[in-house]
Amino acid sequence: MTDTIRPSPELAAIVERWIKAYGRGDGETVANLFSDDPVLSYFGSDEDEAWRDDALRRGMAQYIQEVPRFQWHPEELRGFECGFLGWVEWKATIDAIETGQSAQLRSTVILKLDKGSWKIVHVHNSIPVNNVEGFGYEAKGFEELLDAALSTPYELGQSGIATVMFTDIADSTTIAETIGDTLWTDAVRRHLKLVETHIVDGGGQLVKSLGDGVMSTFASARAALLAAQNIQQANAAETAEPKLQVRIGLHTGEVITTDADHFGTVVNKAARIASLAAPSDICVSDATRIMVGGSNEFLFREPMTIPLKGLDGEHSILKLDWQKTTKKLDSQPK
Repeated sequence: MTDTIRPSPELAAIVERWIKAYGRGDGETVANLFSDDPVLSYFGSDEDEAWRDDALRRGMAQYIQEVPRFQWHPEELRGFECGFLGWVEWKATIDAIETGQSAQLRSTVILKLDKGSWKIVHVHNSIPVNNVEGFGYEAKGFEELLDAALSTPYELGQSGIATVMFTDIADSTTIAETIGDTLWTDAVRRHLKLVETHIVDGGGQLVKSLGDGVMSTFASARAALLAAQNIQQANAAETAEPKLQVRIGLHTGEVITTDADHFGTVVNKAARIASLAAPSDICVSDATRIMVGGSNEFLFREPMTIPLKGLDGEHSILKLDWQKTTKKLDSQPK
């Protein structure tokens, strides 16, 4: 009988306890969950954090004492098992207790069933960054949607300032290959309905959809940012599998409806910005940020200045911290 992959709340709970022990400096508990197997390995988020076998077992207790204490706030935590092997994938915000600093972290932990107990054989942590920061190139997932949008005659109804938003599903090719065409088609249909609902409810217009990507426009930058936040929040709350992650990019500019090239420049920049976004990110141009001024509805991370394909000069791009914004708004008096 062939072993099948199945969800494992047990492994998720084991890894959660292990991380919390890590955060409070309990080196004994952390080391005790390591396997005795010689393939044991650990890759941290820093380039020097790579240990294997006995060096890891001997050094971890001391290393834990040097790591600042932290609190772990998981956004995703999923465990799976297949026979005597299992794994847990998680993404979380790490808050350093002493310094007050926060960081996004994601990790995969592989475990092996050893004499009736699950033990860790491999850990790989990483700090998610966009493709430009990490690899120096832009993702190509928006190219077909961009071409389709620019080749379709479209009238806003009047000239003026508009905010253009692109969205797509991250890692769609891999997911589709994993679950098959039928399940993927159902997942995309459900996702596009979710996106369209928040675009329309936010006062936007859906201009074009292609595959799992959508282009829309808004007369208000504020409305566009709220719609983007609502899309990410609603998508994160989805319980149906496969769990999907969305990348969103926005740019605000002057649109002259009789000038296709001018309209195309605004659309082109929005698509290029979207291609910088990591899964679950919202990236915006400085022009979009300026339009909402100092509104406390939105929290932005520090801007980065980068070139964009097909556009002259350097461009200031910011990440909208929609998760912290949502928590902040929820905590305010009603």
